[in-house]
Amino acid sequence: MATPATAAWDDLLKKIKSAPDAPTLDALEQEIFGRKQGLLTLAMKDLGSATPEERTKRGTELNRWKQTFTEAVERRREDFQSASLGSLATEDALDVTLPLPPKRHGHLHLIPEFIRSVEDIFGRMGFEVASGPEIETEENNFNLLNIPADHPARDSQDTFWLTRTGNPKKDMVLRTHTSPVQARYMQAHKPPFRIIYHGKTYRKDADATHSPMFHQFEALMVGKDISLANMKAVMTAAIRELTSKDATFRFRTGFFPFVEPGLEVDMRWQGDAAASREGDWLEIAGCGMVHPNVLTNCGINPKEWQGFAFGFGVERMIMIKHQIPDLRAFYQGDLKFLAQF
Repeated sequence: MATPATAAWDDLLKKIKSAPDAPTLDALEQEIFGRKQGLLTLAMKDLGSATPEERTKRGTELNRWKQTFTEAVERRREDFQSASLGSLATEDALDVTLPLPPKRHGHLHLIPEFIRSVEDIFGRMGFEVASGPEIETEENNFNLLNIPADHPARDSQDTFWLTRTGNPKKDMVLRTHTSPVQARYMQAHKPPFRIIYHGKTYRKDADATHSPMFHQFEALMVGKDISLANMKAVMTAAIRELTSKDATFRFRTGFFPFVEPGLEVDMRWQGDAAASREGDWLEIAGCGMVHPNVLTNCGINPKEWQGFAFGFGVERMIMIKHQIPDLRAFYQGDLKFLAQF
């Protein structure tokens, strides 16, 4: 079959450009590119009977026409699509060609995310993770930690009792701090050791920086020559990694029945001090050297061993890290709040 004249190709090109609708364009495309009877297909097959020189010349020309027709068909289809979209827009219809909105992916809540960071940082410092129940005996929650029944610290903690029989080994209470894990661990293990432990604690407090249920993480390190200097070094490294390398904090004297001497740690509010509800500084931790009475109560000789313990309020550290003025926002389930982090 002889190759159609250039005029015939030009006529087909004009028909493509002026095709009135998609079916007409489809018919023209089939006429040109059809697998069996398409004009271009047959012309390509006819090259086999041409001389090498003619094959090269005619092949080049046919490839040029193939590209021209292909581009013309694509452009005409785009014209039909644009016209169709314009019609849809005027009818306020859904544009099915638009990309779908991105999928929303969930993420950890701020508190468990922070606790994972705690485990990672202290793990690199050689601390193991321990755990204990949220419902504790009076013995573990108070007595072994040097807080006897008549101690004023019990009033300040305002505990939630489940049973009150007068037997401290049977009376149960929602733990008021994570420190009972200390008592459990020291009774079950021989020093030296270093551990961290975290979890929920319960007290009857409720305001912008307190909650009836909140989270703590504590650390305990017992050895032969442990000192306050060791404690401050560990705490300083942890605070800077968990909040900010430029964080400003201070140690000041404080009283806790289970440590002697005792210290408190305050951290400077990094944003508007008025927004913190407590001014420029916010208390984030209590710490000190483990009281000899606690070591003795747990079966460890205080003349041979000594150590430090400290406890952080998880929510308060996150409040400072992210400039969150109200602790209660962590528990309200507001997705607008949670999605910011």
